[in-house]
Amino acid sequence: MATLNFSYSLSSTFYLTGIPGYEEFHHWISIPFYLLYLVGIMGNCTILHIVRTNRRLHQPMYYFLAMLSLTDMGMSMPTIISLFKVLWSISREIQFNICVVQMFFIHTFSFTESSVLLAMALDRYVAICHPLRYVTLLTPRLITKIGIAALLRSALPMIPLVARLPFFPFCRSHILSHSYCLHQDIIRLACANTKFNVIYGMVVITMLWGMDSLGIFVSYVFILHSVLRISSHEGRFKALNTCASHICAVLILYVPMIGLSIIHRFAKHSSPLSLILMGHIYLLVPPVLNPIIYSVKTKQIRQGILHLLLPLKISSAMM
Repeated sequence: MATLNFSYSLSSTFYLTGIPGYEEFHHWISIPFYLLYLVGIMGNCTILHIVRTNRRLHQPMYYFLAMLSLTDMGMSMPTIISLFKVLWSISREIQFNICVVQMFFIHTFSFTESSVLLAMALDRYVAICHPLRYVTLLTPRLITKIGIAALLRSALPMIPLVARLPFFPFCRSHILSHSYCLHQDIIRLACANTKFNVIYGMVVITMLWGMDSLGIFVSYVFILHSVLRISSHEGRFKALNTCASHICAVLILYVPMIGLSIIHRFAKHSSPLSLILMGHIYLLVPPVLNPIIYSVKTKQIRQGILHLLLPLKISSAMM
């Protein structure tokens, strides 16, 4: 009984991991991380500002792009404080309650981003396959409902996982594999039967990510079928070019996400450094690259950014 009580007392604190083997360089390593976070936050905030202030961008495609920017920040920002506390040698400790909340937000927004990418695929399908009904089908009210449904669909399945964690004793090492908290990392340290969490977690991942990826694939099958019926090569290229940014966003999210899941579940004896780098790629690359890709590939966003940077010159040129 004394051992059990001791286990529960330890479960209130976990220890985060920085970059193993490079602890003396943590302060220097924090500089590129700081720049990546800065670029990600500024880029996504810029897109949100442009979509909100430019009435010409009050269209379904740009509403979904704003949702993507919000989920990008929601997925990466919960890790900022814990990461820099480790890299700046302030503290490696994180309280159990804070760890669970951080885990909940990371996983919820990760699932939400996948749902938003599915919605964006459907948006491209309607725009290309049913262009005359595009505005009438994807109304602002429907888009709002899609956004709320995506968030609830992602948050509600996490509740059973989160609710069980406080009842687990953690009598093993309390050292986590990352500088933030993930569900698969926490249950690895539990000294109890975690079969429900493992199986349920796999079912949630399969159902959410699996259904989203299948929906995206089916949408592009219909899009490709519709594009191939366009007679002119220029028309085909223009139609497919509108999908290029979305395809990049899908790959940027899914490739690191699948890689991280495989390493956590099947490559348990792999190098800790590869696990940590894959985790940072998973959380940092989408928020950094998505605004850049959409800014480069989308003319209206590019013009909005130029208008922010050079408002007088752009206005005089338009006149």
